[in-house]
Amino acid sequence: MPIPQSSSAAQARTAVAERLKELRKDAGLHGHELAARCGWHKSKVSRVENGVTAPSDQDIRAWCTACGTDDQAADLIARSRTAEAAYVEWKRIQRGGLLPMQEASRKLNDRTRRRRAYASFLVPGLFQTPAYATALLRTVGKFHDIPDDLEAAVESRMKRARVLYEGDHRFTMLLEESVLRYQIGDAECMAGQLGHLLSVMSLPAVSLGIIPSGRPRTGMWTLESFNLYDDRQVLVELLSAKITVTAPSEIALYLKAFTELHKMAVYGAEARALITNALKALS
Repeated sequence: MPIPQSSSAAQARTAVAERLKELRKDAGLHGHELAARCGWHKSKVSRVENGVTAPSDQDIRAWCTACGTDDQAADLIARSRTAEAAYVEWKRIQRGGLLPMQEASRKLNDRTRRRRAYASFLVPGLFQTPAYATALLRTVGKFHDIPDDLEAAVESRMKRARVLYEGDHRFTMLLEESVLRYQIGDAECMAGQLGHLLSVMSLPAVSLGIIPSGRPRTGMWTLESFNLYDDRQVLVELLSAKITVTAPSEIALYLKAFTELHKMAVYGAEARALITNALKALS
């Protein structure tokens, strides 16, 4: 019987299985020939390729060695390891309230030395004011029907921001200009948030870029928001779930996208002008 799978986990496992099958075919091997090289029962190759059996790290290394593609092993192992854990529904994460999610994020931020983020619809958590975070998390909690621990969650989110001022951390944040215009909370809340952005962008550890709304999208289209933690992990937040990316080839794709988005952004005085214009529009 095939391994029970969520739809996303199934897709991830299928992608690994299909890639292994491609490597075998590219090597000119039949299934029984690959099994013989790896010292397996002849049916194992078929079970792996059809998603009946999930390959272990050792299986993937042996498979790649047999196909003469050892350079593919690390990426495939990373993909296989995260096939089940990569896609986690918010209702599972938030079952105990908003606070546990904030605490987990705080630990990740603390151990990250270089964080890069792209935001297309919300101000990143590290840059949020208490009022903005309260308005946002209240809406999130209501929408997802999460136990009410709003005050503790906001306090935890504010504690996360200490990494902007302490330790050896560097932050490169890119915001679509529309983020400055999407009003979270009332006008006073949003004005305070925009004023805070003007303040944090002057911090030594922070580089804040704004991508102007009218800029031609020749290098990269508007994407879902994502966070890069050093070069080892990417988190993508969707409406229904959080996706964790650890496969080197996928991380490289996000790094490439971030580089293109970085080229499109404005910084310094030009970025301040865009924030100031959005602030004026509130009055």
